[in-house]
Amino acid sequence: MKFNPQQEKNRLEELTLRILERSKRIGADGCEVGASASVGLDVQARLGAPEKLEMTRDQSLSVTVFVGESRGSATTTDLSDAALESTLQAALAIARVTAPDPAAVLASKDQIIRDVPNLELDHPWDISAKDALELAIEVEACGRQADTRITNSEGGSVSSTRGLSVHGTTEGLLVSQPTSVHGLSCVLLAEDGESRERSYAYTQARRPDQLLSPEAVGKEAAEKTVARLNPRKCQTAEVPVLFVPETAAGLISSFVSAISGGSLYRQSSYLLDRLGTQVFPKWVTLKETPLIPGAMGSSAYDGDGLATRSQAFVTDGILSSYVLSLYSANRLGLQTTHNAGGVRNLFFQGQRDLHALIAQMGRGLIVTELMGQGVNLVNGDYSRGASGFWVENGEIAYPVHEVTVASNLDRMLKDDLIAVGSDLDLRRSIATGSMLFEKMMVAGS
Repeated sequence: MKFNPQQEKNRLEELTLRILERSKRIGADGCEVGASASVGLDVQARLGAPEKLEMTRDQSLSVTVFVGESRGSATTTDLSDAALESTLQAALAIARVTAPDPAAVLASKDQIIRDVPNLELDHPWDISAKDALELAIEVEACGRQADTRITNSEGGSVSSTRGLSVHGTTEGLLVSQPTSVHGLSCVLLAEDGESRERSYAYTQARRPDQLLSPEAVGKEAAEKTVARLNPRKCQTAEVPVLFVPETAAGLISSFVSAISGGSLYRQSSYLLDRLGTQVFPKWVTLKETPLIPGAMGSSAYDGDGLATRSQAFVTDGILSSYVLSLYSANRLGLQTTHNAGGVRNLFFQGQRDLHALIAQMGRGLIVTELMGQGVNLVNGDYSRGASGFWVENGEIAYPVHEVTVASNLDRMLKDDLIAVGSDLDLRRSIATGSMLFEKMMVAGS
């Protein structure tokens, strides 16, 4: 589908400026507007035949109005004049009956970003619906042909989305960023006797020429599915545990949540009042780099309209900074770290490949999939259902399912983390290599 970023920018900026000006005339002390528009193509094929073709064109606009120290918000997907006026009036009405919150303020004129660099986040994919369906059929076929034990499929999929967001305030902020995300995926089912397993693979990038080939995605999906056949339960024991990048990223995400302002001012984090203390081994530094051209997590500004920047949250194992928006910083009596909306391009990578880490662990569990939510950020307790592979003598012995891995996140990251892999997964804003822990409790049979 056609998408003209400049045309959408002009349209959404005009609407934003009109609402900001209108808010002043109806009695608002301040106003913030976020507007977005996007187009998307999503297709799926199953067993060699087209199954889904979906084209989308979405738009939305949110308004936050400030009256004294109170604020109210409203959102609409109808951008007609009447709907916009109704949305603005609704936000104003909410603000007038909402309790004051002195921490809720707009970024001031001297704080907001002025010049937005081009981070090359928007790359069109000139692919028709017909060609996308053929590509989806191809990726599924590559997976189904890879092994005779692949007996069924949930399909191959292709997606492409382009969009643009505009952010404006009565403090003079008016910025926009166009973005794109393209993807290719495959979900397969395998059988061997009574054993039936399912797995998947996918590739995702802002540029279509950076996607893995259909052959690579299909082959990976087949290999992962077949490898899960005939799983067992392992014995309950305290052993080394290796999280692959897909599961390790969740550990770093939980750590980031624990040092984020919302958890801190609610006093619901095990890392409350831990600035300047050790939270990782001394060889660990965690830094965000939000201005990498074309990266999945890149952004020139945060949700408050402040310029993003490279900065470390952990330096030589010491917690050196929290993750704060303007609001959470005000609640805590601290300075914002320009992280409204979270961290961007937080990478954690080591030097050794996955095979070397498996050899290093000797005997233990590789976690490839996690179930449940069992992370308690208040005290750091960690307990989740898991599946993966049992390792003996530095080599994978057999697949494992229906086990539980348990420890404490603070102890895991500070005391038990012994190595990080070089296999960085760049499909996410928070990306890590495989993470090897010296010991965790694994509950099996």
